[in-house]
Order: sequence, then structure tokens, then C-alpha cells
Amino acid sequence: MPESLQQTALLGRLTRHIPPNQFGRYILVGVWNTLFGYATYAAFTALLTPHVPYAYIVASVLASLLNITVAFLGYKWFIFKTKGNYLREWLRCVLVYSWGIVIGILLLPVFVYALRHSTRFDAAAPYIAGAVLTGLNVVVGFLGHKNFSFQSPQID
Repeated sequence: MPESLQQTALLGRLTRHIPPNQFGRYILVGVWNTLFGYATYAAFTALLTPHVPYAYIVASVLASLLNITVAFLGYKWFIFKTKGNYLREWLRCVLVYSWGIVIGILLLPVFVYALRHSTRFDAAAPYIAGAVLTGLNVVVGFLGHKNFSFQSPQID
């Protein structure tokens, strides 16, 4: 089998369990969540930097708590379209995102240190590191929400 057909077959196997309309809505809501989430992280970082050591870590935690709720409502109302179960689904949503918060708290200082010591982006390092971690959370978040947070029957 030619390499391009093998790649297409592999992609098909990886994505066949994702309804196309649902994933399209996820991308749209995800763009909003990503922009809003990164903007709140950047804003908290900018506000806290003059006052708090390692402000980008505190900013990450504060932004995450706010952004989980905003993302949850977008997922519930526009993507997975589940009915009721707000508290249970929100708690599951928090669990899915909790790994990202913990990993972010652990990796953010490593990424910031690496950027500051290997590039000339000293002041921008927390913002660049935050953007990289945001991208990672987008991919893993969809799978966690689809398979855990919003498990009840869905309307497509």
C-alpha cells in the first residue's frame, strides 16, 4: 500500500469515532476557549508580574479555574448538547482539566526556564510557554470530554 494511503487509513482509524458535526463545533468553541483562556492567562500574568514572584504560575491557576467553567458551558450547550446533570458534568469537566492544570504547573517553569536560557525571549518566555501548553490541552481535552465529561446520550 502506498505511504499516502497508509497515512489516510491511519487517520481514518483514529477519527472514525468522532462525529464530523460534533468535532466541527468543538473546533469553533475550542477557538473561542483557546483565545479566552490564553487571554485570561496573559492578563493575569501581566497584572501579577509586578507584585508576585513567579506570577505566571499563579496566573495559570487563576485562569484555569475561570476558563474551566466557560469551556464547560460551551461544551455542554453547543458541542455535546447534553441535558441536565450540570453539577456532575461540571465536576467531570474539572477532573479532565485537572491533569492539565497539574501538568501546566509542573511544565510551565521548565518551559519558561528553557526559553529564557536558550533564546532571547526573556520577558516573553511565560507567554510562549503558556501558548505551547494551551495547544497540548486542546487535543487531550476533546478526548477527555467526549469519553468522560459528557457521556450521556447526545444530540448531534
